[in-house]
Amino acid sequence: MGTEHSKDEERRSMVFLRKGPKLPAWEDALLAGREPKSLLKRGLRYVSLSLIMKGMTSTPDFLWGLREVQKLNLSHNQLVVIPPSLGKLDRLVVLNLGGNCLKCLPKEIGLLRNLKVLFVNMNCLKEVPAELSLCRKLEVLSLSHNCISQLPLSFTDLTNLRKLNLSNNRFVQIPLCIFALRSLDFLHLGSNKLENIAESIQYLINLQIFIVENNNIRSLPRSLCYISTLELLNADYNAIQTLPDDLYLLRRLRRIAWNPMDKGLHIAHNPLSRPLPEVIEGGLDVLFNYLRDKKEHN
Repeated sequence: MGTEHSKDEERRSMVFLRKGPKLPAWEDALLAGREPKSLLKRGLRYVSLSLIMKGMTSTPDFLWGLREVQKLNLSHNQLVVIPPSLGKLDRLVVLNLGGNCLKCLPKEIGLLRNLKVLFVNMNCLKEVPAELSLCRKLEVLSLSHNCISQLPLSFTDLTNLRKLNLSNNRFVQIPLCIFALRSLDFLHLGSNKLENIAESIQYLINLQIFIVENNNIRSLPRSLCYISTLELLNADYNAIQTLPDDLYLLRRLRRIAWNPMDKGLHIAHNPLSRPLPEVIEGGLDVLFNYLRDKKEHN
């Protein structure tokens, strides 16, 4: 009798649950009858949650109650908006919003004071909230493949930023705030609308990788030659005709590079004036000797 009674109680409970408020179909599929916390993965370093490629058009409400999550991946969905509730996840260290349809970020992103890595690449952003500069621990930021043409001046506060990807946007000039980011070792500005590189580039004294390929740059500034840490300089596919005589000072450039993945000097597909094309065919040492001799005779 006791067993039968228990089964009846269980059946009545199931009927009651079915009559309760229904979750959206895709959100219900995510949980599949489980507790939201069961989606969390507890690794050695981070408590993480991955909802990549789930076909989400909006963020699930249960997400904002998972306060312990430190690494969150919402990439490659169809999200149009990230709600202000994002600010509740103040333990986040890594946030991936890449590959969605976001037109803006909530100002509450500035509440994520522990954030170190942020990907918002491949979206529809036209601007970046000034509040992002409150994430003072940020070290890696990718805003590539958006529609951004300027950055807020408050970005000068991101003093720990080391890697910044702004490729495939609509920048006509390098934002002034970038020159204050002295910790940068990687800066990607390829596939924008740049026509020049300001002399202020020399203030990025720790820059190792600088990519400005596929722009409309006519010349490289002399001050670029004083960044002794440069190991990769990619200026392929521009409108460069001459090279600065002091380029030979960049001693960490090891070769004329042709493979996009290689370190060195990338200067292909530019209308270089003669005899530079022939000199470059001889390799980097030949180019540097030519520039050094040219400078001494001027």
